[in-house]
Amino acid sequence: MTALLEIRDLRLRYTGKGLKKSPEVLRGISLHIEPGETLGLVGESGSGKTTIGRAVLGLAEPTGGSIELDGRDITHLNGARRRALARDMQVIFQDPYTSLNPAMQISDILAEPLAAQGMKSIEAQSIVTGLLDKVGLPSDAKDRYPREFSGGQRQRIAIARALALSPRLIVCDEPVSALDLTTQATVLDLLMSIQNETGVSYLFITHDLAVVRHISHRVAVMYRGEIVETGPVAEVTSNPAHPYTRNLLLAAPTADPDRQRERREMRRRILAAASS
Repeated sequence: MTALLEIRDLRLRYTGKGLKKSPEVLRGISLHIEPGETLGLVGESGSGKTTIGRAVLGLAEPTGGSIELDGRDITHLNGARRRALARDMQVIFQDPYTSLNPAMQISDILAEPLAAQGMKSIEAQSIVTGLLDKVGLPSDAKDRYPREFSGGQRQRIAIARALALSPRLIVCDEPVSALDLTTQATVLDLLMSIQNETGVSYLFITHDLAVVRHISHRVAVMYRGEIVETGPVAEVTSNPAHPYTRNLLLAAPTADPDRQRERREMRRRILAAASS
């Protein structure tokens, strides 16, 4: 099977007028995502995982390597050629409170990407109703404003907007980290249901290995701009090979105080061994 997304030896260094030469944020990243697959990209803040998503979306300019979508090189696209990718690739951002325009009704938010592709208003509004139904919101939601919805409902609206053009790949950048645990589970189940129905692929960026276990088929672990471990999610999360992956697993909280103390001590030992 040909990969839908293929990233080869991706490198990125932030440069610009007045900036000193910075270290590489991404150092030779190679990843792939198959059609209908979810790749979980996990790592702590500053590891470079969000930068990979930004590079795929054209929001950060690589300094080396390549990004291909369905065999097409999209590494350095801009302007009209980048906008044309909207039909194949969309994004769900982290914060549902800031990712939706508060001055627009939901119908206009969802119809916006359709109108940008030249669709007539009547046809677009029909699709909007179907999108709301797909994410479990009533049809009268289209006449309301984002402020009238809870965080979980807003993220459902953001998911509906990402689905509007029936993309083949959605970059999910920490899409549940701003939600409570119950709402997280609901949104993750929704994403999985949509994937089963449509065959869409996800690049799922998160710091939470518990979330990765729930939604991903494979996982790639990032540390300081590099992939340190990758493989089937069950294998990596149950029998991690790299010390950093083991450290991430131990960082997950547990309700048992004794077990939590044990985890802290194990993390301390791992970090001490890594720095020696």
